[in-house]
Amino acid sequence: MSLDIFGFRALWSPYFLLFIVLLTVLYFYLIGPGRKHFNHSEDVTVKQKLYFVLAMVALYVSKGSPLDLFGHITFTGHMASMAILFLIVPPLLIFGIPIWMWSAFVHLPIVRPIMKFFTQPIIALLLFNTFFSLYHLPMIFDVIKTNALYHSIVTTTIFITAFFMYWPLLNQLPNWKQINGLKKIAYILGNSVLITPACGLIIFATTPLFETYSNADAWIQALSLCVPPDMLSGLTLTGPEMFTSMHVTEDQQLGGIIMKIIQELVYGSFLAYVFYEWARKEREQEPDYAPEPIK
Repeated sequence: MSLDIFGFRALWSPYFLLFIVLLTVLYFYLIGPGRKHFNHSEDVTVKQKLYFVLAMVALYVSKGSPLDLFGHITFTGHMASMAILFLIVPPLLIFGIPIWMWSAFVHLPIVRPIMKFFTQPIIALLLFNTFFSLYHLPMIFDVIKTNALYHSIVTTTIFITAFFMYWPLLNQLPNWKQINGLKKIAYILGNSVLITPACGLIIFATTPLFETYSNADAWIQALSLCVPPDMLSGLTLTGPEMFTSMHVTEDQQLGGIIMKIIQELVYGSFLAYVFYEWARKEREQEPDYAPEPIK
């Protein structure tokens, strides 16, 4: 059965799309005419602008596109959506927002102590992976996925912890403590290891873990978080099998695999990035090093 039966609002989330557009307009205002409100502002590169736009596109794909609706229907869609939201959007934002804008934000009196504490590498690493793992415990997951308020609070909280997790690895603020060299590699590998038990529990389970996808009543209640009540009340629904040929357990396993694959691809990319930066710095320290001419 096609997802079109849920209507335009459920499929494309026009209000969320408007929010994304407004965020993008605000960004381009702040890096343009609004730069006068910041100290030591500089021109923003095309690459940074592209990163921010990609972050907005990824955010919309995760929480506003048909993938979000599919994530309320199948566990595979849910894990794909969460992988984009938690693993891809935060680093794109860190890269896309210029250093002078980050500096103004993180040095606000309220923000600075929070950032200083929660972006300490060990705390940031444990916080994200603990929240992510606890979220996917069946007894917690089923409650959160069937309550709009809990779902919003928990998703936002995990997104913030994902941002904290990436900050020690990717931020380039001067006079801000960073991890370097082999510590970055250990940090990335540590993240990969800590997220594995949650994915493994899901991948190797031989029975359905989540009532939200295996019990018709709980599934419809979870679906109501995405589909307008007036639209949902006019439909006769029995469960995810109406939209996928996979058994609930297979869907569950595939969701875990997708999360693990995306996580490995993202973390692998950052490992390559760290090695590249390390090699570049090593070359710069060589006595006969000469920078490439700017074309």
